[in-house]
Amino acid sequence: MSLDQNLFTLIVTPSTENPNVVDLMDPAGRAHYRKQRVPGPVYKTEVYDPLSESLLVTATAPAATSKIKFLELCNPSTTVELKYTGTLSFRWSFKWEEHEFEWKREECYMLRKPDPPVLVAVTKEPPGRLKSTSIQILDYNLNRFDIDDRKGLEIVILTALMTFQDANDVHHTPEASSSSTPRRGSGNNNGLTSSVSGPAPALLPKPPKKLGIDRIAEIQALRGQFNEVTVEEEGSVEDYGQYCANLFEDDAMLFVSILSQGADQVPKVLQVVEQTKRIRHKAGLEEELHQYVLYDTQERKGPKRINLDDTAKSKDKYAPPESLTVHLSKIAMPELQPQAKNNTPEPVTETKAETKKDKKEQKKREEAKRKEDKKGRKK
Repeated sequence: MSLDQNLFTLIVTPSTENPNVVDLMDPAGRAHYRKQRVPGPVYKTEVYDPLSESLLVTATAPAATSKIKFLELCNPSTTVELKYTGTLSFRWSFKWEEHEFEWKREECYMLRKPDPPVLVAVTKEPPGRLKSTSIQILDYNLNRFDIDDRKGLEIVILTALMTFQDANDVHHTPEASSSSTPRRGSGNNNGLTSSVSGPAPALLPKPPKKLGIDRIAEIQALRGQFNEVTVEEEGSVEDYGQYCANLFEDDAMLFVSILSQGADQVPKVLQVVEQTKRIRHKAGLEEELHQYVLYDTQERKGPKRINLDDTAKSKDKYAPPESLTVHLSKIAMPELQPQAKNNTPEPVTETKAETKKDKKEQKKREEAKRKEDKKGRKK
């Protein structure tokens, strides 16, 4: 695909000193990214900032030709799954924030079903080789969408492209061609020609499982929640409380909503709320949090349950709430204040018997008055 000469372009420049190093440079010769292949039994590639030499992202997989690769970004730590989704064509997919992206040879698209995809990156390749020589990120298309971490998305797009080139190099190195065995059929693997040879690569060891507050933060990040904390069975009350207290340390964080995942977590939500306020009190924070409690606000999933029991008996029996949401706020939120019931007495309506009795007594009083008037006139 032809590139626009008016757009910012990164040129793929292999290092003359180290075959495992590739620089992404602008036309002026200034390096913006540096990719380094780490030798070892498993596939590992690291991308650095050439100026500060800080690690930006690490791509790992059992082998360079694996159909799934994991990209772990640094500062903040974020993991992206790069997955081969093609059948007969070259196609790799990944997700960033709330958007889905797809690489198709020389083009990377943002998928917007049912709307047509939007082109976000293009490359230039020599004929017949998956080896890009130059790359362009189409910022004018990315600016049309809400993306919080634009720099992180750019790093993921470029790193994914570098992993494709590493897979292509594996198939075209003399070592791979000399040790290869006859191919099974004429199909393609990951959109590239492959051969079946040698022992299966060792599996990549799983990263250590996060614990404590880090695990709570990971759970909420997977849910995509910012100022909401869903209390699950996993995690202790102390860790949830400390996580909520850390959220309030941000001056821009005015309120935090603590939700129960199910009916079993309703008591745990109340414990987390008390633990959050206890931690703030121990820290010497005099700012008191406003508390607003909502019951059974979450919609139930599954078939609707019909109660065939006696309604009179069911009203007297207490039923715990199925869900609970507690809003802790630094400011008052009148819209969440419970509405008071109207206690004005209803107007009293008279019965027919009381109305007839009043009319008779009124007639008697009128007759007695007329008699007194007549006596007065005679005198």
